[in-house]
Amino acid sequence: MELVSSAENSSLNWRAQYQYIEDIKDGRGYTGGIIGFCSGTGDMLELVQHYTALAPNNVLAKYLSALKADNGSDTHNGLDPNFTKDWKTAASDPLFQQAQNDERDRTYFNPAVSQAKADGLGTLGQFIYYDALVMHGPGSDSQSFGGIRGAALARAKPPSQGGNEIAYLNAFLDARIAAMKADPSHQDTSRIDTEQRVFVKNGNVNLDTPLHWSVYGDAYTIS
Repeated sequence: MELVSSAENSSLNWRAQYQYIEDIKDGRGYTGGIIGFCSGTGDMLELVQHYTALAPNNVLAKYLSALKADNGSDTHNGLDPNFTKDWKTAASDPLFQQAQNDERDRTYFNPAVSQAKADGLGTLGQFIYYDALVMHGPGSDSQSFGGIRGAALARAKPPSQGGNEIAYLNAFLDARIAAMKADPSHQDTSRIDTEQRVFVKNGNVNLDTPLHWSVYGDAYTIS
């Protein structure tokens, strides 16, 4: 969570990001929370639906119809002017924090770890898959996690198929960089070049601490 947060929020304090929300002008509407749920991609809608199941009278429930209408676009119709303020209010609710944790695990963390383990990857590979799934989302097209993994498998075998782990991880990162550079909103590949690639180059497949890396010019350490 700290490694992903350094790239997503320029901070190791991922728990401080429950209240984060802004439009980062990437064509995905509002981005908010601990892994960047987006109003334009559906996962923010699913998050608020889950939160509403946990707390029916929550401050964000009134935006469900707007989130449904805005899904698939970068618009804020029905959300402005108070959605961001209400999001930050909700962030102090333990049930909203639980909802964010639940949706992160259901949609991103658990599928990434499960697939990485099935491919015979260690902790580093699990993190690399998780970070890719957070940014690119599930799916089989070239811009989604499944397409990136498919491109990597075309170039190298994972350990589960008798391949070399480092060679496979490099193939996956190469495929991910290609996907990022094909997306105008993801041109900066620092989270690969000066974070993930550092760990791969060091052969640190178990992510043994201490860890030293940088993202977007900022240096980080986990002791």
